Amino acid sequence: MRIMPVFVAALLFVQAAQAEPVAGLAKFLPIGSEVEARVDADFTGDGFVDAAAVAVKDDVRVLVVVASSSRGLVKLGQTEMDPGPLGTAQLTVARGVLIVEDLTGGTTALSSTYRWRYDPAVRKMRLIGDDVSLYSRTWAHDGKDISTNRLTGVQIVTLQKLKGRGGNASYVPSKPIRKVVSRDPIYMGGEPSPSRTMGWGD
Repeated sequence: MRIMPVFVAALLFVQAAQAEPVAGLAKFLPIGSEVEARVDADFTGDGFVDAAAVAVKDDVRVLVVVASSSRGLVKLGQTEMDPGPLGTAQLTVARGVLIVEDLTGGTTALSSTYRWRYDPAVRKMRLIGDDVSLYSRTWAHDGKDISTNRLTGVQIVTLQKLKGRGGNASYVPSKPIRKVVSRDPIYMGGEPSPSRTMGWGD
């Protein structure tokens, strides 16, 4: 009989800790912003449920990641995203890795996928890989794919040659070009934007 109250209290504590991001995430987002996308998962591996969200307000669009613990919520990272998306960002989690997919631009589009993993040494979200593709939605020009492994420092660039016109248009990939990039850690907020990856600057 004495064990039950302790068990119930412990269960309520765990449930409260897991639910905390739902109640407390808003204070880490821009005031008055709306949540475009969100995912809840344990990024830090401590058994508590953390949260990642894309929030939008006017011309501001940000990705925010917070961790929950017995001491409350802590921000693990924040970064600005392109304010003109062509659709809703997609947030998923695979083996503790946060995957952020986004599509921006106009008739010339940039499709990007960024992969983030928690770095316990600095308590931040580290970029471990990113894939960026440029293409024409109206088949007006060539495209390009750039895939970068930030842990190995290997980057693969593939040019996409436009073939045909109208309904018969398609992209034909050229031979991939292998490049070497820095393996220095990149933490959320310091990563290159999709346009910068393509060489357009920010």
